[in-house]
Amino acid sequence: MIAILVAEGYECVEAICPYNLLKRAGLDVRFVGLKGKTAGGSCGVTVDCAMTAAELIESGEKLDMLVLPGGLPGATNLDEAPETDKLIEITEKCGGFFAAICAAPMVYGKRGMLKGKKATAFPEFRKYLEGAEIPEANVVRDGRFITAAGMGAAFDFGLELITAMKDRKTADKVSSAVCAK
Repeated sequence: MIAILVAEGYECVEAICPYNLLKRAGLDVRFVGLKGKTAGGSCGVTVDCAMTAAELIESGEKLDMLVLPGGLPGATNLDEAPETDKLIEITEKCGGFFAAICAAPMVYGKRGMLKGKKATAFPEFRKYLEGAEIPEANVVRDGRFITAAGMGAAFDFGLELITAMKDRKTADKVSSAVCAK
């Protein structure tokens, strides 16, 4: 299962494209609310979540990928929440992938998880990624870590997540279907 963790104040628009792409690829992807089953973004858009973070933790379900979308308020809330630590721990135990878009590499960086790893981040968050190599690229995949520079990279980010979970052929098919419309 792929969990997209969202928090109050989160700019949910950033995850909509990857979510839809992952669904089109036939993957089990669900929005998971940090506190509740409806997360409101600061742009006024709300996301109905399949479950809360606490419910996911209690379920004991296998996490193949944990996606931490960006947006300044959301990333801050995710970083301060103990549930985030627990979900990262579960994903690690399952051998799953970690994916982050926009500001979310801060969540990894402050926990030291990206030390020595490649990551993309907005300039104001580079200070949290001490020792991390930050290439100028839209999407970077380094082992189990996949990061995107920003909302403009959301499409490529989604395709890279599909490639990690399935394969490039499936990602290309999804991309072709989306672009044909």
